Order: sequence, then structure tokens, then C-alpha cells
Amino acid sequence: MDEVTDDAFVNRDDPIPTIRFDGASPSSASVAASSVAGASHDSDHSEADSPVRRRRGGIRDRLSAFRDKASIQDKLVEKLLSQVLPDGGELPPEDGSKGFPGVSTEKPNFNLPTMSYNFRRFNSRIGVVFVFQAKAIRLLSWKHPTHTLSFLAIYTFVCLDPYLLPLLPLAILLFGIMVPSFIARHPAAPVTLTNIEAMGYSAQGPPLAPAKTVKPVKELSRDFFKNMRDLQNCMEDFSQLHDGIVTLMVPRVNFSDEALSSALFVAVFAVCLFMSIASNILPWRFIFLVLGWAVTVMGHPYVQMQLEGAQKQHLASNQEMAQGTIQHWIDNDIILDSAPETREVEIFELQRLSDPNGEWEPWVFSASPYDPLSAIRITGDRPTGTRFFEDVMPPQGWEWSEKKWALDLWSREWVEERIITGVEVETEGERWVYDIYYELEDKIGVTEDSKLTSPSKGKGKTKAPPPRPSWEEGDDYEGRRGEWRRRRWVRLVKRKNLGTGKEGT
Repeated sequence: MDEVTDDAFVNRDDPIPTIRFDGASPSSASVAASSVAGASHDSDHSEADSPVRRRRGGIRDRLSAFRDKASIQDKLVEKLLSQVLPDGGELPPEDGSKGFPGVSTEKPNFNLPTMSYNFRRFNSRIGVVFVFQAKAIRLLSWKHPTHTLSFLAIYTFVCLDPYLLPLLPLAILLFGIMVPSFIARHPAAPVTLTNIEAMGYSAQGPPLAPAKTVKPVKELSRDFFKNMRDLQNCMEDFSQLHDGIVTLMVPRVNFSDEALSSALFVAVFAVCLFMSIASNILPWRFIFLVLGWAVTVMGHPYVQMQLEGAQKQHLASNQEMAQGTIQHWIDNDIILDSAPETREVEIFELQRLSDPNGEWEPWVFSASPYDPLSAIRITGDRPTGTRFFEDVMPPQGWEWSEKKWALDLWSREWVEERIITGVEVETEGERWVYDIYYELEDKIGVTEDSKLTSPSKGKGKTKAPPPRPSWEEGDDYEGRRGEWRRRRWVRLVKRKNLGTGKEGT
């Protein structure tokens, strides 16, 4: 097995450096990365000094030992996960949603062999990303000043004339991919004693070399492990970047400190107003040009030394004063309303007449008045609620602001607001609202037996007759009352303070 394949994409340079924040200790991943890189360099020197046969034999022995060790580890991991996960190491299936007709978006479920196979294929082909990352780091760190200045020249032309932006991918395709591929197919003639005077490149004639292709690196090769090294470093970079952003941004925007988040909200809102008015007059070409040059110049080693000195001399000494000024503005100008929001909730006490000449029987406390034209009343369903006043709980996220319920003395108002008809309203006393019982005529084809006309009695659900489109006051109406009566109770609730650690009901 060849250790290096010339036609494979792999990052053969030094390990890509990982991101480090102030105060962050090197993680185990970064330590492992440096050890792998050192081992690869040491092996290069040792192999260069040893004979070919000894080198190939040692490589075969190490690879065979590694295969045995890896196979044992894979079996142990699969055995362990098969005990934890159901169905022999697979997660339970989920309902996958499908997109357009004929196009399925379902993905295979988690499976250890599939995961291992996909990781090996991914690691064999990820080298092109690391090559691009390494070249970008070298470009922005001024390893070759001519390359960086050429990049700044191209960036300047694009900023001054944005219409050249669609030209960039085409130029990269021509001069970055196709021209090197052509030169690889038609290489220059080797320099010898016979053609020193006639030395020069000529593309005439048939191709002298095979076409350059991109192939994945071979598994368990040196390039394969270099990709694994860079992949683990990239995972460490992402973890460091994610944790840094979370530490910096989340406490300031999630209103854990309401004063600070409110001040930031006001500042961002002011910037949004300014941008909505002045964005069309800002010199965006010049802004992007200056930002691009500033970011690139900051990567120069000399500029970085100057910035570090300025930070220690000016920023570090004035940081506390700036933070104190901002905190003073927050304390004086950001006023938070500490009083919780209050609302009024209602509950209806329903009572049912036991028989036409009997007494009223307490029935239920319901959120609906159960009026004659309500949906549940027309369909013949019983009212829903609780039997006792103490079982009525506040809405979720709220708590009681008053100790007791209060009877609503303005019964006429809530009847008129809900446009309830066919009821009798008490304007004095206990403020009950009664159903009005109407004597039915024979010509409409309905009997006068209340047991048959009532939707809440009997086994069958018989539709009740429509009531008259009006309501009566108790003092003026002397007719017979219906089967149900109700009255309204009210109570104030307030927002529950989650900082106290109370749970919502």
C-alpha cells in the first residue's frame, strides 16, 4: 500500500493551528493533534535513513497491528452501543417528512456500520477543504507578501467596480484549475546539457503526461491520518468558536440581565432606524474596501505586534472606565417596570333546576356561560369544568393577585357583550341569569314536554327550539324560568415571576 498518492487531495503542510481564546487551556484534541504531527515528521526522518525493505516491512507490521487493534475497538464499541440503543445499535425510526411529489427527503436511520463507512469516505475526500484553509491562512498571515498584495489588488478592483464580481469564479476556473491542469498534461522539457541554450516552454505536440485527476486518499495511509489530524483540529476550532460566541453574546441578548439586554435592544433599534434611512447614501464600496484592507493588514506580524502593544497600553487601562460609563448609562436611563402585568379572569357558576318546581342544584364552575345558543348547548353536550370553587386554578404562567373571587354585579353588561339572547337577567340580588322557558305551539311540530325539548335530558340529543331574540329583566318578566342559570365571578391574576423558582400550574 502506498503511503502517499500524488493525485489525491490532502493537506501535506504543517498542522493547521487551532483557535485559542484568552484563558483557554489546550484541550485534549489539540494535544493529540500535535503528537500525531510530531510522530509523522519523526517517521519521515527515520524512513529516509533506513533501507527500503526494512521500511516496507515496518509499515506492514504497523498497519496490521493497527488493523487488529481497530477491529477490536470497533467490535467493543458496537457491542456497547448495541446494549444501549434498541434494535441492535439503531435508533428508533422517526416519521420523515417528504417534500415535493416524487422526491423523497427521508434519510437512513443511525447505524454503526453506516456511520463508520460514511466517516471513512468523508475523511478520504475532505483534504481539499484543508488545502483551501491552509492557503487562506498563509495568504492572510503574509507568508508570501507578493501573494497577499496580489489578493488585495484584486479585492480593490472588485470593491471599486462590483460588476467584476461575477468574473471572479470564471477567472479562478480558468487560471486556477484549467491552466495548471493543461501544464500538468503538457509539462516543460527537462533541463539537460543538450538543450540548455534552447531552453523554453512549448505547448506544441502531443500530451506528455496523463491528465491530473482528484482521487480520495487510501484508507489507513499517511494522508488519511493527516486528514484525521486536521479534522480533529477543525472540530476543536468549531468548539472554541461556538463557546466563545455563546459566552460573549448569549448573556447579553437573552435578557438574563434585563437592564443590559434592554440597553442593547435600544442601541440596535436606533442603528436599525439609522440604517433604514441612510443605507442608500452610505459609500458601501469604500466601506468594504477599507474593511478588507484593515482585516488583511491586521494579519501582518509587525501590525499584530503594534496592536498588542496598543491594547496593553490604551485599551486595557481604559476598559474599566468605559464599562463604568456604559453601566452608569444603563442604571440611569434604562428603567424597568418591576410591577408584574395584571389581568382579570372570569368563571361562571352554573346551576341546574332539579325539577320544574324544585330547587336549584349546584352543577359546575365553567369557563363558558352555557347560554341557550352556545355550541355545546345546541349539540346537547354537558358543560365542562370543576365542581368546587377551590379547584379553579389560574392560567399557566400566572398567579392569583387577589385572595378571593368577586361576584360581577354588572350582569347586564356581560350578557350584552356576548350578545346572549333568550335569558332573564337579575339586576339586583344575586345577579343570576336564567334561561327563559317558552311554551311551544303545536303548529311548529314540537311537544311541550320539557323532558323532550331539553337538549340535556333524555338519551337522544333533541335540538332545542330557538329562543326569542331578546333578554328580559327579572323585575319585568313573570314567565316560567328554564333549566339553567349562571352568574359571573371575576378575580385578578398577575404574571408569575420566574426568578422566584415557582413552577407554572
